[in-house]
Amino acid sequence: MKTFLWMATAGMLALASCQSKPGYTINGTIAGAADGDTVYLQNVVNGKLVKIDSAVVKGGTFQFTGDVDTVTVSRYVTYTDTEAPKHINAMVFLEPGTITLELGGEAPKVAGTVCNDAYQNFMTEFIAANKEMRDLYNQTRNDSLSEEQRKEAEKQLEEKDSLSMEMVFNTISSNITNLVGVQLLTSYSSAFDAERIQPLVDQIPASFANDEGVVRMKEHLAALAKTAVGQKFIDFTMNTPEGESVKLSDFIAKNKYTLIDFWASWCGPCRAEMPNVVKAYKKYQAKGFGIVGVSLDRDAEAWKKAIKDLNITWPQMSDLKAWDCEGAKLYAVRAIPATVLVDQEGTIIARDLRGDDIATKLAELLK
Repeated sequence: MKTFLWMATAGMLALASCQSKPGYTINGTIAGAADGDTVYLQNVVNGKLVKIDSAVVKGGTFQFTGDVDTVTVSRYVTYTDTEAPKHINAMVFLEPGTITLELGGEAPKVAGTVCNDAYQNFMTEFIAANKEMRDLYNQTRNDSLSEEQRKEAEKQLEEKDSLSMEMVFNTISSNITNLVGVQLLTSYSSAFDAERIQPLVDQIPASFANDEGVVRMKEHLAALAKTAVGQKFIDFTMNTPEGESVKLSDFIAKNKYTLIDFWASWCGPCRAEMPNVVKAYKKYQAKGFGIVGVSLDRDAEAWKKAIKDLNITWPQMSDLKAWDCEGAKLYAVRAIPATVLVDQEGTIIARDLRGDDIATKLAELLK
């Protein structure tokens, strides 16, 4: 099952100006705030909120004004109720015009300008889908359900997830020429096939070409294209758990088919998947099947312990850089476990085989 839309973090969008014209006003209301309380306008810098402006609440209202001469970085409006205590973050697109912002309800509401209207429309659907999927997920966890009822709830959850992702894609498509579509695309690009989003990438306005998220997305898509099925594998060098320097090609040349398995000791899904990999290795090793594990660990001892605990008997390599793993970057790996199946000539013949699909593919290849 795909990662559910409701599991996406609320902070997935970077916020910036839609156009390079001066003059924005944010007229805000906040339920429950006392006169004299402070609301902040903040940037996101290196993953942290940095205050750039403040406004004092009076009569339940506050106001920010400013210029947007150039495309700016993330903007959040934040308020902390020290008596409750309650902390509110609201995302606002800074663009010319008058923006209205409501804080203190079930969810912030923003409107008044092109990007903010589009973003609010998306969030309204997002929140509704979020609630429906949480309810369905809770049903699947209900111990009183029969197996048949549980499967039906899981089916409905899968269907709702697919519909929700279509909503995301349609929102991106209809807003790709403004920052709402661009930021949603950079946030959700990994959820869609590269072939599907490439036409949208091609429509991104030149004014956003240097946006950090856009640059990273294009680099990721380029790496995916270079390591797609039918392409030749890309070699790299790392160390074994014993500290010996080895090349990926050292292993591929020895086997009829080699599974490059990206994993980590700290990854729960990787550990859950490992019995399937162990089973396939035991069954097909004698027929020319090999595996090389590429660990996204940082702690060498944790890596070595997991190798032992999970009954991993095939070669391992890592640069101990966690998500900065050079091998993972080369193969556009953003989530683990991830696998790449390569034949003895070095051609990639499958990606992201998991569960029974590994054994099914090997049964087809190694008859």
